[in-house]
Amino acid sequence: MNNEPKVTDDAMYRLLREGNVDEFNAERSKAGKFDLTGCDFRGVNLRGINADGLDFSNCYFRQADLRGLDLSGTILDGASIHGARISGARFPDALSADEITLSLVHGTRMRYRK
Repeated sequence: MNNEPKVTDDAMYRLLREGNVDEFNAERSKAGKFDLTGCDFRGVNLRGINADGLDFSNCYFRQADLRGLDLSGTILDGASIHGARISGARFPDALSADEITLSLVHGTRMRYRK
């Protein structure tokens, strides 16, 4: 299993990586299928993204700006948020506060409650 975060050529991923959140939100419904699992969002500002229904499994959000995001409808299993800015962010109910804190402080990958 490769745990390295990936930087892909996927057009939707590139929009987010380059900070084009408004364009991502506008193109999202037209884009069809796109894969963001395991992607590297290190240091990316994702504020304002419509994250509902996105699969961020195994993504790397080190020092990303997630402030104010509603992530409650996303999949974050295996994702890491080490050093990210998370003030006002709402996380999925399946993630405990301890799990989020461990990832934020130590960079562990978040695990969903069974």
